Amino acid sequence: MEAEIVQQLVTSGATTVVGLMATEAWTQVRSRLATLLGRGRDVAEVSAELEVIRGEVVEADGDDEVLADHAAELRGRLRRMIRQNPEAAAELRSILDEFAPATRPGEGAAVHNVISGGTVHDGTVVQAHTVNGLAIGQVPGGHRPRR
Repeated sequence: MEAEIVQQLVTSGATTVVGLMATEAWTQVRSRLATLLGRGRDVAEVSAELEVIRGEVVEADGDDEVLADHAAELRGRLRRMIRQNPEAAAELRSILDEFAPATRPGEGAAVHNVISGGTVHDGTVVQAHTVNGLAIGQVPGGHRPRR
């Protein structure tokens, strides 16, 4: 497997796992990840290590620095695991495909849009799949608020 592909998988895996630690899906992810990381080790021990990380992630309450530290730690573990056992990459990909929020059916990925090449003068821009009952800058009766 090419180094760039491994790096992308490891980075995506670590970030996704840290994000999932604060969700209800963690119980299922933990057991699969502990089995994957625990090759040649006691799976219960690996699961306990992951729970310690999870506790710190939940306690961090969105602190980007703490989350980045744990993602970096997991990247290293996942990278070493794949180097020792290249077949583990397929199992990691399977876990990500199943649990990564952006890949679950019916859910979309985060979107970042930039408006360029046009002019928006103190107005509102809406991009949506479906909009129902949208009223921007209007009050009941169809009158615009005074500025």
